[in-house]
Amino acid sequence: MNASNHHVTDLQHMAKEPADPSLAFAAQLKASTRSEHEGVDHHVMAAEPFSSLRHYEKFLRLQHRFHGIIHELYHHDTLNQWLPGLNELPRLEKVEADLDALDLAIPARPTPLKDLHPETALGWLYCSEGSNLGAAFLFKETQKMGLTETHGASHLAAHPEGRGLHWRQFVAQMNALPLSSAQQTAGISGARQAFAFYRQALNEIFQPIEAA
Repeated sequence: MNASNHHVTDLQHMAKEPADPSLAFAAQLKASTRSEHEGVDHHVMAAEPFSSLRHYEKFLRLQHRFHGIIHELYHHDTLNQWLPGLNELPRLEKVEADLDALDLAIPARPTPLKDLHPETALGWLYCSEGSNLGAAFLFKETQKMGLTETHGASHLAAHPEGRGLHWRQFVAQMNALPLSSAQQTAGISGARQAFAFYRQALNEIFQPIEAA
């Protein structure tokens, strides 16, 4: 087991934050992970991933590690029953296509998440799909490098229906799920795991990075 897989195992034992029944599920996820989300955003920009092709290669390897461990969640039977169309949304193969387009080595796929309850997986998927909404700025930065949605930056391109509409539809699906308070709490834990995993992977790949 490599270091990142040890980290995933540790994350799955993170303390759970109780759900707030006064908020819709997606709103709970957003409120409960605000500081984690802001920390990841800060670290990504501090790493200057679009300052050079070498830095962008590191960013693609970071994306490959994250989308690699969650790839199988997009094909999970229960999750596809809960979120119809989920199996059309994974971005791992697009990350690999971006690496290939730039003649960069494609890393071995990381060991996928295992033994994750579907409701916990919802938190990871919330982070993944939410990152596509926020990728509009990142995509513009790649365009300054001469990259496009068909060459080198396909995984950051907008959903065919548009970023905003796709995100609203995804959130509506999540909010419509008849989840118990315990299941919602597990989802919050999953989202916090996802942000923590991404930040740890970023620190490993972009070392050295100043601590926040």
